[in-house]
Amino acid sequence: MRAALLAGAAAVALGLASPAATAQIVVSGNDNKRTLVNGVNTLLQNPRPDTVAIIDLNGRTPRLVAQVEAPHSVVGPPMSVAVTPDERLALASSAEKIDPENPRRTIPDNRVSVIDLRASPPRVVQTLEVGSGPAGISINRAGTLALVANRMAGTVSVLRIRDGQVSVIGTVEIGPANSGVSHAQFTPDGRHALVTRDGDSFISVLRIEGETVTKLNQDMNAGLRPYGLHVSPNGNWAIVGNVGRASAGNTGDIETVSLIDLTREPFRVVDTVSVGTTPEGVMASPDGRHAVVVVHNGTGRRIGDPLRGRAEVKLLRIDNNRIRVVSAAPAGDWVQGMAFSRDGQTLLIGNMADKTIGVYRIQGDRLRDTGQRIAVDGGPAALRTAEVAPPPAPAARRGAERRSGAAAPAAPSQPR
Repeated sequence: MRAALLAGAAAVALGLASPAATAQIVVSGNDNKRTLVNGVNTLLQNPRPDTVAIIDLNGRTPRLVAQVEAPHSVVGPPMSVAVTPDERLALASSAEKIDPENPRRTIPDNRVSVIDLRASPPRVVQTLEVGSGPAGISINRAGTLALVANRMAGTVSVLRIRDGQVSVIGTVEIGPANSGVSHAQFTPDGRHALVTRDGDSFISVLRIEGETVTKLNQDMNAGLRPYGLHVSPNGNWAIVGNVGRASAGNTGDIETVSLIDLTREPFRVVDTVSVGTTPEGVMASPDGRHAVVVVHNGTGRRIGDPLRGRAEVKLLRIDNNRIRVVSAAPAGDWVQGMAFSRDGQTLLIGNMADKTIGVYRIQGDRLRDTGQRIAVDGGPAALRTAEVAPPPAPAARRGAERRSGAAAPAAPSQPR
């Protein structure tokens, strides 16, 4: 099996070596420290090393091609890995680690691993130290900067990416340490970023000028404990999952996702809909017409608990600054991250408890589980692909969008 994985990794590395390559990969960060035991989040004793898996999306059937040992964590939203636009590097954060003085507990970590995806096999080439509890990561479309949300520090670390090397160049104060800074996501034009804060239920806005990143006095309110967030590739909107009182023991309350209008400044929340219990991960589709949310539905409760349900993946339609649920499919327990193929027709979903990645298909407004599962070494806590420009809309659809105002790409917003 190992020989097969290394051979696949070599093929991916060769494909990525050319700027004109058409490779498309998904990176999965896998946590081996935690699992669900009868619905209870349990720390394992003497766990195997965490890993980062590399999945090839080129063919009709996604396939695992390599796995690399690297520290990772399910703590934080399932956005804790990122891929450079040229698919040369991957970044993976680690929010917690086993306490060397007491292996029955964890302590905050502060590491971000840099993985060379073009090496054969891929390997960790740098380990950076950032703030306490690094979680959500994003990389700008130019591939020159990354932002890392430090959950235990109330900060965002700024990383420079240049010539295949990554360095820490700054720290932005977002809020107090208990503000729960969770994820930082660039807008496609690279001029702003949005930062979720599940500790105090704010979403902060950053301004980016070159390598200078500053926090604006433009905090927004969406719902209770905004956590995962993603910006549509066309830059028109962002989707955010509000996880509610999940840390209070999965209360069974129905929680929400919210839509943020990015077509004008200041940015603002324009719609919120109920989706289910604990909507931990969200992702915009490549064409900006849909979003996906994964909903735990009480799968973090013991078997037989009256509030325990079945996890789901829900497809959302975005039209005229409004959200509506159009389709749903089952998922595995402790469902986490997601990643789209570039054509928006294939969707990967990480099932943390099952240690598998599910493969789904999207046709129009319909979401379908194919039944295919990709086994990985560890619980898949985060999935990402490279953030690239969206595919052009067919001429007929562009005309319809202009008439309806539904999803036509907006001109870049102008600063106030």
